[in-house]
Amino acid sequence: MIIGFGSDPNASDLRAALMGHAVALGHHVVDLGSDDPVYAHTAVRVAEEVVAGRLDRGVLLCGTGIGMSIAANKVDGAYCALVADSYQARRAQLSNNANLIAVGALVTGPELAKVLLEEYLSHEFDPGSRSAVKVDAIRSYESRATA
Repeated sequence: MIIGFGSDPNASDLRAALMGHAVALGHHVVDLGSDDPVYAHTAVRVAEEVVAGRLDRGVLLCGTGIGMSIAANKVDGAYCALVADSYQARRAQLSNNANLIAVGALVTGPELAKVLLEEYLSHEFDPGSRSAVKVDAIRSYESRATA
């Protein structure tokens, strides 16, 4: 998979560690930076690349992950889940077909963040699952909002 990473300056160290971990897991990484202190700019840039299909998934990092997830979710077709434990990271894919995750660098240690990344990247959404109708409902609301 091609995974895009973006962070604000507060999370640049964790971003670097997770990019290295993703490479060790066999993924290709694209670094979309951490220089901009306005995290929304980075979140939207990564989300747009994912939605355009140039990235398979995205990983966003800021202090709490909250701002990144809110900003990314403003992009039509971006579905960013804020994850803090391995169950959430797994279900972001299995239950919600999230194409991005956000992690809080000031509230999540690097070893846990690596576990979250592994859980998220090692699962694929099953469009035949019982969650599909729920994901379809979310997408239908999005299409109504943009119509």
